[in-house]
Amino acid sequence: MSKALSLDMKLRSMCLTGMVNQIEPMAQRAQKEGWTFIRYVEYLCDVELAERARRKTERLLKQAALPEGKTLESLNQDDMPLKIRRQLPPLLEGDWVERADNILVFGLPGRGKTHLACAIARELILKRDYRVYFITTFNLVQQLLMAKRDLKISVLLDKLQRFDVIVLDDIGYVQQSREEMEVLFTFMAERYERKSLIITSNLVFSEWDKIFKDPMTTAAAIDRLVHHAVILELDGDSYRAKNAKERKQKGGETK
Repeated sequence: MSKALSLDMKLRSMCLTGMVNQIEPMAQRAQKEGWTFIRYVEYLCDVELAERARRKTERLLKQAALPEGKTLESLNQDDMPLKIRRQLPPLLEGDWVERADNILVFGLPGRGKTHLACAIARELILKRDYRVYFITTFNLVQQLLMAKRDLKISVLLDKLQRFDVIVLDDIGYVQQSREEMEVLFTFMAERYERKSLIITSNLVFSEWDKIFKDPMTTAAAIDRLVHHAVILELDGDSYRAKNAKERKQKGGETK
């Protein structure tokens, strides 16, 4: 066994995998440029830390399950209301997560609610290493119902509570039965003043009785959400309709 291979194995056994591919070329560079031993070791530590940060970000992005392509770079901010463009920068910094605040995104279908929510969530991972999770309201409710049936709802709620931010998409599309409404309310109550939510909805608050059915439960849910919340209202034309029209026009031009 060569010394190089032995060192490689030792580094891997200590989980210093970021150093493995750099230790030999950097040793040659250090000798050539006359680095001190301290500088050489410090450089290798920087390499290891950078690689660990990269892997962590990669892991958090995978765990978040955010839809592909819905990033800040692909978000057309020029089409958003001026008020939201002004609200966006501080939201991207993530201080509101430390306060367990919420973001509520309202708008008719096709206005870019999900894209905006996911863009914010993705930046929270990239800038602050927050644990984020994206799920549609329908899928969340089904998971909660199955957990309740199996007497494991506390286990699922504890698992979800590990995420700093949960993006709950399309709450307005789900017309819950009483049992579905109860588990959804339980989930929201569990996160109240503990962890953050980003919720998208095509229904304004005055229509949330369609979701929770019971007036008292509706009022309680809204009260918990808005107590510490930033509300983003997307109006204007449908982005999907606008994009479809542009594609149609381009198609006509090429004929």
